Amino acid sequence: MWDDAMNAVPRPSRWGEAPATVGDPPPVPEPLAAIDLGSNSFHLVIGKVVDGHLDIVDRLREPVRLAAGLDDRKRLGREAAENALACLRRFAQRLRGMPEHAVRAVGTNTLRSARNGEVFRREAERVLGHSIEVIAGREEARLIYLGVAHALAGRGEPRLVIDIGGGSTECIIGRGFTPTHRESLYMGCVSMSRRFFPDGRIDKHSMKRAVLASRVELEPIERRYRDAGWRSAVGASGTVRAIAAIARAAGWCEHGVDRGALRRIRRALVRAGHVDAIKLRELREDRRPVLPGGVAVLSAVLDALDIEYLDVSEMALREGLLFDLIGRIRHEDVRDATVERRIERYRIDAAQGARVVVTALALHRQVAASWEIEGEDAGQMLGWAARLHEAGLFVSHHQYHKHGAYLLANGDMSGFSRQAQSMLAALVRGHRRKFPVSVFEQLDPPEACRARRLCLLLRLAVVLNRSRADAFVPGVAALAKGESLSVAFPPGWLDAHPLTRADLEQEQAYLAPAGMGLTFA
Repeated sequence: MWDDAMNAVPRPSRWGEAPATVGDPPPVPEPLAAIDLGSNSFHLVIGKVVDGHLDIVDRLREPVRLAAGLDDRKRLGREAAENALACLRRFAQRLRGMPEHAVRAVGTNTLRSARNGEVFRREAERVLGHSIEVIAGREEARLIYLGVAHALAGRGEPRLVIDIGGGSTECIIGRGFTPTHRESLYMGCVSMSRRFFPDGRIDKHSMKRAVLASRVELEPIERRYRDAGWRSAVGASGTVRAIAAIARAAGWCEHGVDRGALRRIRRALVRAGHVDAIKLRELREDRRPVLPGGVAVLSAVLDALDIEYLDVSEMALREGLLFDLIGRIRHEDVRDATVERRIERYRIDAAQGARVVVTALALHRQVAASWEIEGEDAGQMLGWAARLHEAGLFVSHHQYHKHGAYLLANGDMSGFSRQAQSMLAALVRGHRRKFPVSVFEQLDPPEACRARRLCLLLRLAVVLNRSRADAFVPGVAALAKGESLSVAFPPGWLDAHPLTRADLEQEQAYLAPAGMGLTFA
């Protein structure tokens, strides 16, 4: 269970009152769904929580091979995109009637690397009927480890987890439910098969080259991972499970995968000479074209990290998504802990951040409906930005809002998708000085307007807490219309606080060129 870092932040029930305590976590809805838009296959997993345990009630899988649709310029071709969208239409039928907060969908390596991946993602969201997050490689690794750790609950020793996907391979070391090392390497069963076995032909030379290229990818982490002190190694997802099934059916390894069994499979592929001629029991037809690349990657991993035997987990990214979703619903959101770590790392004034949170969320409650920024997600994002708005002071006071935005946009932030990090960085970038219109134009069009409005609330909250005083700001009535915000202070308060009045007048000058208005009285 993760620490609920946001419990440390005041959560007022009304403006100026003492913070309200957080009550019992809400019940987890039934069912929950996780969608993995992988580079080789798309997966849909549906589960429900029964007596505190996650039961999987349905699984759908389609071998889309999205990575194979990338051209030399890393653009996703129309045929591959249409196949993927057709799959998502079928998934959408299964998800029909499920609320947004009960579904989580993520895209991995191919959507990270495709130059037109954002165009596809938006079209995919429309077809699926749910938002799709593109997650960074290390975030993918964290979610994989979370799924595997639940599958192996009760084993407390340090473990190494290997997940070979279509476009990337994740290597994670952790203990219990906590990963300590996370890496995502640019090699996978689809990408390596395309690169070294492009026409399906397999020979000793191409297999050797594929293994060597994989070793090159592993070289930067090899020594560190060997010396990390893990006790057991576990493989997850389709490639490792497929190889283990082949080894078991052939009688080469009773459970999991060992080096001897993998060598036999590698020799069998070379003898076959072509993917169409491979004769191995338990090999699915859709796995056949990408098996050579997967075998080469796994061979390199076992050699580089000195692994004699690899156990197999039935849980991985999809199940990790479900467990992460359950944590968010129960207010055990790993993103809160991530924000807390950033506060400590960048030595941010937590008390000032908490003051800005109180003011920003009080403003948000008053205008959320009229400004169409309702929902827990908007309040969360505003709260996180308020807590982290001074992150850039860690670098320099000069233009610290720009430094803070860079740190948040480019750091590894567990639990945050690329879109969420971009929005968080935009809010921090825009919390002071000139309003950066171009920064918000780079966000998804549906989110850009919401982000601009949340940023205006953050700017006002920062101004009202500029004195860094512990006393609550007096009650302020806020009204939003169009792209303008009006605030009314108690009679005589602004006359007694001329510095705040001057700050608000400066805000008016900053906002006007961006087409945003601020009035106060």
